[in-house]
Amino acid sequence: MGFLKNIFGSSEPKEEKILPWIALNQVTQLAEITKNSHSKPQLIFKHSTRCGISRMVMRQFVSDYELTETEADLYYLDLLNYREVSNEVGYTFQVMHESPQLLVIKNGVVVAHASHGAINDLDLSTLS
Repeated sequence: MGFLKNIFGSSEPKEEKILPWIALNQVTQLAEITKNSHSKPQLIFKHSTRCGISRMVMRQFVSDYELTETEADLYYLDLLNYREVSNEVGYTFQVMHESPQLLVIKNGVVVAHASHGAINDLDLSTLS
């Protein structure tokens, strides 16, 4: 049994990590994000709920993410349901749309952004 467990993994459920997501679903929230970015970093994760790559990157991000709520605010944008908000994010922060995509905003401007697998290469430990 130990041999099969090593090959196929344990059948015991893993504890799922929950992040302090803030739903980004209104254009008016972008002014709040800009304002709050002057006191702590604001992160926007743009996610396509129909894309397997986006889902994989999201899972890896959740697994690796270590900042606390006091260090940064983490916004989640379902870009399929909130296309207008997604478009406005690109316009407001002058970043071309990609999906999945992570934007890091400090002092009102994007200081880092990445898409696809490069999201998990960003060093977020240096933000605070």
